[in-house]
Amino acid sequence: MIDQRPDAGEPDAGDDGEVRELFERLPDAGARERLVERFQPFAEYLARKFSGRGESLDDLEQVASIGLLNAIDRFDADRGVRFSTYAAATIVGELKRHFRDKGWAMRVPRRLQELAVRLNQTLPELTQQLGRSPTIPELSEELDVDPGEVVDAMDAVQAYSTSSLEVPNGVEGLSPLETIGAEDPSLELIQGWATVAPAVRDLPERERRVLYLRFIRGMTQSEIAAEIGVSQMHVSRILSQTLERLRAEVTG
Repeated sequence: MIDQRPDAGEPDAGDDGEVRELFERLPDAGARERLVERFQPFAEYLARKFSGRGESLDDLEQVASIGLLNAIDRFDADRGVRFSTYAAATIVGELKRHFRDKGWAMRVPRRLQELAVRLNQTLPELTQQLGRSPTIPELSEELDVDPGEVVDAMDAVQAYSTSSLEVPNGVEGLSPLETIGAEDPSLELIQGWATVAPAVRDLPERERRVLYLRFIRGMTQSEIAAEIGVSQMHVSRILSQTLERLRAEVTG
């Protein structure tokens, strides 16, 4: 949180008689320019408060200048609020908006950005409360949003940062650019699932859920047992019988 209170390093942002007179002269261009000159050091001071977060100081000062101009154009002297107070809130708001919008590698709607932030805060807390990873419905209830929005926010988190195609990814020291177009062993797995999908659809709901938790969610048998309320031995038996049934139906 940015402290907007004056300190020893803060330039003078007082509202004296000259400031009030300049606002009375608006929309005179000369008065507006003089207000900008008067409060520009204050805007740059606030911009420096946000430095060290991956954005250049020049860019931050430009954003702060935009915030200052917005504050000058929108300020209503009749409301009895000091301009310096109003300007500080407007400039800081503009700087925070800049980080929300520019901090994402891909363009993501503001609503999803904010939900993704809440999701990242809620996930560890709910995991600790439950003693396991929360389900989508549980996250949906905790955040008071639709399950589909939770899924969208999870996808949005992936857009916060991207990796260069030229950076080695640890696979034999090759970059993604060098491996694009190579044979993908997961294609065989996809083909296998495509073959077995009709048989899976015919399974009872509980058997389908156990398969989903085990092979899609990657949960252990003990975690599945806790999830559906049966013993681990029962889960093992369900998996064994279900896989045998699928194998028989696919091989015909």
